[in-house]
Amino acid sequence: MQKQAHIVIVAAGDFPRAEAPLRALRAADVRICCDSAAEALVAFGLEPDQIVGDLDSLSPAFQARYASLITRVAEQDDNDLTKAFRVALSLQPTRITIVGATGRREDHTLGNVSLLLDYAREAACPVEMLTDYGRFQAVFDTATLSAVPGQQVSIFAFDNTLKLTSAGLKYPTDAVRFDTLWKATLNEALSDAFTLTFSHPSGVLLFFANHL
Repeated sequence: MQKQAHIVIVAAGDFPRAEAPLRALRAADVRICCDSAAEALVAFGLEPDQIVGDLDSLSPAFQARYASLITRVAEQDDNDLTKAFRVALSLQPTRITIVGATGRREDHTLGNVSLLLDYAREAACPVEMLTDYGRFQAVFDTATLSAVPGQQVSIFAFDNTLKLTSAGLKYPTDAVRFDTLWKATLNEALSDAFTLTFSHPSGVLLFFANHL
């Protein structure tokens, strides 16, 4: 199967309004929608390429109209975003972007964001999550990340044995013990790149806030 260059998954949270996620949607080679997100995408003026989920929130009329694009997955062990991600992986993408994963219910937002670590581990391509306010990215070992001088960067780690040494951030992370989520939030990039040095491989989520 020929690889698809860029797949955008549209989750069923708040439909994006900011330019970055909308630009990704417009430029996507393939758009995969989670259940009712397909109706929001069509209302915006774009067409889905695939619709994935248990279809519990998709109207019967819409299901009939787009029947040829629907992959129904009834099992409830995984949410619709994970089901859509698996379909995306089957297309051998070179890049996956997730939009619409935040907003509405806060428990869904937290669950979707935390799943990005699992997706990034599994995929053989870059995976990111765009919101109206910024971008989530997963990192698993020492890395140098691009940024904009003055851009706010939050670090979320889930391993209280992890030691992160930072260079290029306003507030040092060397003494941070990652036992709660807020511990390394609202930092700031000092230049166009910063480095995080891991004491050992571990999953970390970075949020890069939109910089005006």
